[in-house]
Amino acid sequence: MEFWRRRRERLRERGPSGLSLLPWLLMGLGALSHLLGGEAPNPWIGGLGLLAFNTLYIAVVLRAFDPRAREAPPTRWLLGGLAALTFGLAIGYGREWLLLFPLLGLAVGAVVRRGRTLFRVTFPLVAGAGAVTFWRDGWDSFGVVYGTFVSVMVTAAILALNDTVRQLRETREELARTAVERERLRFSRDLHDLLGHTLSVVVVKSEAARRLAPHDLDAALAQVADIESVGRQALTEIREAVTGYREGSLAAELDRARDALSSAGVEPVVRRSGPLLEPAAETLFGWVVRESVTNAVRHSGASRCVVEMSGTDGRARLTVTDDGRGGGHGPGAAAPVADGPGSGLRGLRERLAAAGGTLEAGPVPGGGFRVVAELPVEAAAPGPDAGDVRAGRC
Repeated sequence: MEFWRRRRERLRERGPSGLSLLPWLLMGLGALSHLLGGEAPNPWIGGLGLLAFNTLYIAVVLRAFDPRAREAPPTRWLLGGLAALTFGLAIGYGREWLLLFPLLGLAVGAVVRRGRTLFRVTFPLVAGAGAVTFWRDGWDSFGVVYGTFVSVMVTAAILALNDTVRQLRETREELARTAVERERLRFSRDLHDLLGHTLSVVVVKSEAARRLAPHDLDAALAQVADIESVGRQALTEIREAVTGYREGSLAAELDRARDALSSAGVEPVVRRSGPLLEPAAETLFGWVVRESVTNAVRHSGASRCVVEMSGTDGRARLTVTDDGRGGGHGPGAAAPVADGPGSGLRGLRERLAAAGGTLEAGPVPGGGFRVVAELPVEAAAPGPDAGDVRAGRC
């Protein structure tokens, strides 16, 4: 049962095929009966014509369900030959042979499914079929003309709808794949930024504890306690990043930045002024502070790092400047892991660009390195001016 269920699902996804139009050839049994009854003139010619009609019909409808073959010139030539043969047999024999026109309509609808070409082909075909059938069979053949028109339009509508459904299904699958890729990129960015900062702080504090242990055991134990606190905080942030609900606080990131810089022997200076920020903007600026300070601690060899938050009611700016070696060794200098797509400042630049902001990084004349991030912000009440915050003091 499971096998047949899966088979039905695969067939439903594939949609109709050319085989679905082959049973309609039974409509030609009337012409065959006319031949076998000895009523048709030149039965050998009629028999060969009927065989050629069936062959061309099968070739056309099978090619009609292959997109590349359907648009190829040979399919149009085969369809033209089928139309010429249909008109020839209908004119020569009449009666039951007129039922070949609805079959021709099925083939036309399968090949020419939509657009102006469908109408340019359908109306001359119906008009020609009407002229031939009225000439051969009078008003009694009106059903054949109507059947020809319905065959073309219904077949084209059903197959065009099936194509649309298939394209929508493919688009949905592509959107699902894109969503998965975006989520993977988000997680890789968050994991890089989280672990890069946390491990840098752990390394700096471990070095500080090792240096202090021989001389000041209490201070060394305080550093060890900080390492434990940082580790627990990192676990919490990683869990939040995995679930996708992490919204960073800029104030919390500034506190962590002061602590990390102080532990690395770098004097932190924080100035904050300007409008209050929305949570999304605070999160982005928090990531910039984290990445810039992490790279400053790792690579700059600076003695002083200034983090300045400012702006107007329309735009907010975050600047991180150190007095280190510069030339690609400051906050903007990405560690080797940050060189890949979606990591480090490159990933932050993409995030800010998606929010309508910018991020620039480069050496400062005279030494040092500077990272400048800007974001458009909603007008809000101005935040408190924090003034200068040095060496961890608010």
